[in-house]
Amino acid sequence: MSVHSVRRVLSAPAALLVALALTLLPATPAFADVGMLDTGSMIQQASADDTRAQLLEQLNDAEVRAQLVEMGVDPERAEQRVARLTDDELAQLEAHMETDPAGAASVLGVVAIVFVVFVILDAVGVTDIFSFVGPAR
Repeated sequence: MSVHSVRRVLSAPAALLVALALTLLPATPAFADVGMLDTGSMIQQASADDTRAQLLEQLNDAEVRAQLVEMGVDPERAEQRVARLTDDELAQLEAHMETDPAGAASVLGVVAIVFVVFVILDAVGVTDIFSFVGPAR
């Protein structure tokens, strides 16, 4: 076999590979912006997905659905809106959900705490508000 016949046999696959490379070349910039995934972003995404699932689960509760209908809100529309929330909006909503209802004290609770504090102060002898509580001796 001569050198010219070897070149002729190898030139067809080489031309095919070059043509394939040139065809796929425009697709490479699509991957140029892809970077490493860090753990923080993966945790944030998982947390957002978990929060979204919890909200959708709460919206499926019969009592919640009844209250939404009573307030004039379509439950299906509310589910669509929850599904469209961004990760930042979900985080903000979750923060408010955890602090607002749990941190809201009723008037009765505040009165009870103040009453207990005054009883303790009477028992110690700092104040003399209640006649049924005598100072400790």
